[in-house]
Amino acid sequence: MSKRLRQHPTMPSLHEMLRQRVKHVPITQWLLALNILVFVCMLLSGAGFWHSPNIVQLNWGANFAPATQNGEWWRLGSAMFLHFGVMHLAMNMLALWDCGRLVERMYGHLWFLVIYLVSGLVGNLFSLVMHGNQAISGGASGAIFGIYGALIIFLWLQRRQLDPKEFKLFFGAAVGFSAITILLGFVISGIDNYAHIGGFIAGLLLSAAISGVMHTPKPKLTWLSLAILIGALGGLISHLPKPKYNWHDEQMAQQQIQAFIQKEQMINRAWLQVIEDGKTEKVTFDELANRLDKDVGDQYQQSFETLSKIPINPAMPSAHTLESLLQYTQQKRDTSKAVAEQLRARAQAGPRVPILPMLDASESPQEKRN
Repeated sequence: MSKRLRQHPTMPSLHEMLRQRVKHVPITQWLLALNILVFVCMLLSGAGFWHSPNIVQLNWGANFAPATQNGEWWRLGSAMFLHFGVMHLAMNMLALWDCGRLVERMYGHLWFLVIYLVSGLVGNLFSLVMHGNQAISGGASGAIFGIYGALIIFLWLQRRQLDPKEFKLFFGAAVGFSAITILLGFVISGIDNYAHIGGFIAGLLLSAAISGVMHTPKPKLTWLSLAILIGALGGLISHLPKPKYNWHDEQMAQQQIQAFIQKEQMINRAWLQVIEDGKTEKVTFDELANRLDKDVGDQYQQSFETLSKIPINPAMPSAHTLESLLQYTQQKRDTSKAVAEQLRARAQAGPRVPILPMLDASESPQEKRN
């Protein structure tokens, strides 16, 4: 879109006209730098270079209905600066650099930033409504499609001030790029096409309203565009999908599952130490039983009680694991308590005998993991 044509002698080229209006494009440069910086920070924290798993994207603020609608509405904004891999980032940044320089000069620094951010937010909101609970999304493309919409509006409204051939080139390229990319989004899996569409429409409407103020007074265009945009936002908000599960409950479940896995390592060491001490006659049966109760049985009981406090929704990703761990901790608690009672009964029965066979007969904590 930056190709120059031979100009009509009485009309300046679009590039010349825009450079006379705004010489530098710091907002475009800052947005590029911010997107790249976030990607580098994600790499340093363990994200993949070619592709990042969903859990990494979620931790960094990707758009996802159960999380976003559970009070984390900031994800509509943070998702604009996340990318799932270097190719995803590169394609978006090339489009931003190509179009952003033009649109920033067309509308000025502040209005360009407003168009970019509003388009990205609306695109992510539209994606949230259309995808519901089925997609984790992120990327700058919704905002970028918004500035392509703004480019189209500017060119159309200023077409009489531009060289006809240059207008056809730029206008055709912008419309063609937007249409082809959106069409491909319906064919290629893994593309959040609803963010593209939402951002593009928001960019068209918002830039039409801004253009009506910036150029020749067009109150009808301004108010009509704003009314449609506000009405569309109201419609999206009223159709937000109901989250399938509580995101905070899922986060709590994941945290407690990880905490139990770490804790069980300690329980396992205590169990093995009891077995080792049972090989000798230095520790009485009563002492071994008390240690089993304190270091094994009570620990499983505490874990069972902690896990039981987490509300379980079958739609939660961790629901099956949580239910399995509840059964597991209950079983291990009962097993350790039964062995402790056997030890106490043996202590009352008579002389000291090796206890290793008795302990080995019970399951150790590292067996039968779900």
